[in-house]
Amino acid sequence: MKGTPPGREPDPGPPRRLGPRPLALHLAASLTPLLSSPAGLALLSSGWPNWSPALRDRAADLAREVAAAAPAALREAVDREMRRRADAVLTGVERYRRHPYRRDLPDPPAAWNEGGSRLLDHASGGGAVTALFVPSLVNRHYVLDLSAERSLMRWLAARGVRPLLLDWGRPGPAERGFGLTDYVAGRLEAAVTAAAGIAGGPVAVVGYCMGGLLAAALAGRRPDLVRGLGLLAVPWDFHAADASAARRAAAMLEPLEPALAAWGEMPVDWLQAMFAAVDPMLAARKFARFAELDPDGAQARAFVALEDWLNDGVPLAAPVARECIAGWYGRNEPGRGCWRVAGRAVEPARLAMPALAVIPGRDRIVPPGSARALAAAVPGAQALEPPLGHIGLVVSGEAERLVWEPLLDWLRSLPPSG
Repeated sequence: MKGTPPGREPDPGPPRRLGPRPLALHLAASLTPLLSSPAGLALLSSGWPNWSPALRDRAADLAREVAAAAPAALREAVDREMRRRADAVLTGVERYRRHPYRRDLPDPPAAWNEGGSRLLDHASGGGAVTALFVPSLVNRHYVLDLSAERSLMRWLAARGVRPLLLDWGRPGPAERGFGLTDYVAGRLEAAVTAAAGIAGGPVAVVGYCMGGLLAAALAGRRPDLVRGLGLLAVPWDFHAADASAARRAAAMLEPLEPALAAWGEMPVDWLQAMFAAVDPMLAARKFARFAELDPDGAQARAFVALEDWLNDGVPLAAPVARECIAGWYGRNEPGRGCWRVAGRAVEPARLAMPALAVIPGRDRIVPPGSARALAAAVPGAQALEPPLGHIGLVVSGEAERLVWEPLLDWLRSLPPSG
């Protein structure tokens, strides 16, 4: 009988992950509706709740089926299904936390750095087109270089583009005092200046999500350094889909203000909780699906790689959190034309360089109407609307065909520098 040799402890393997973050919130959001199912069954039998018009006919059919069923058998079936679904969610979460995958893709050399920020050069040998990629401030840069199988940066580099990926870094003592002006007119402007120096002239600038707003502001400030502007899932009109929901998100800032003032930053778990509020049952669905995958298969590895990135967020400097949450979501300053950087209004209508806006049709984070507003504001901008989600835009199996290839074609079509 095999076992652990005397005096040696069994190898525990890699430490369990902390995520999905915040774990308690995800578990509560996933399990509370399931555990309340027996109480809901009693209420449904009594004619409650009042369903929305879109669900009224289905609810009436369900109520008739419930009334016709034997009460004891129905309770047993509901209890059995509740336990099955809860077990699927918990199994998926635990398998994720113990999965052996760890990202080991090395970063390329840094061509520039300032403070905690770096410019990662994915094709130091050069390329026909140099492009500066600007990610969000709240997520790590490597969603664009996620794994050996899913890396937009390495895919472009293999096809003659020189991608320079901006890694904002984590806010240090200096960055905790930064506002959006510091990031755009300071850090990002320094990065594009360095990129133009590397390229010997203006470069394409491609912004993803929040990074796209910063890229648009940069293009207005330094058109001499921006050869073309790419916008990947970039919000602009924050009230286009649901102004009330945006204002409710902004209202969450006030009770957090004492902690923001004390810490100088918005912690990652707070940011994750705000994203989770967009779809509270998302974690339940995706971890239940993960539980069904072969843990050694490619799909499971891809899931873990992306989930690790999602849980490896970056705190947001308190001044930036106030500007984005109160100014963008609450007052819709970009959409209303009153967002200002370094005292100047950010005006997409004044941009004169070629522009490409990629607007994912299934985006839950940036509703398509919000992104279309920016595409419509930039004169002559090309718009592409692939049927993908916010993150699937850059890492899904369909991303290469629907996004990467059109982006490559657009980069190649830009007029020569100078």
